[in-house]
Amino acid sequence: MSTLQIWLAIIGMGLITALTRALFLIGGERMILPDRLQRALRYAPAAALAAVVIPDVLQTPDGLSVALSNHALYASLAGLAWYLWRRSMLGTIIVGMLVFTLLRLFT
Repeated sequence: MSTLQIWLAIIGMGLITALTRALFLIGGERMILPDRLQRALRYAPAAALAAVVIPDVLQTPDGLSVALSNHALYASLAGLAWYLWRRSMLGTIIVGMLVFTLLRLFT
């Protein structure tokens, strides 16, 4: 890509980002979203988080893996299990890191 193409891409992405975010501000209170869409938007943060975390957890240098050598996957599952059981964020981090470390040391 040439320098001009890079700058055009950066400016274009900036304009698109600003426009999509400004639409809700421009509409103000006159813009009312349907109830079904408002309910669906409640799940957007969780869906975005899953879209970022899951590929990172499953990705290994050899591709996607659910093998025992994928330490991040099993540490994440252990942390998730702890969170679902105890609802403790600090405990989730500790359990996840402990499982990750033990798997790296012993497998």
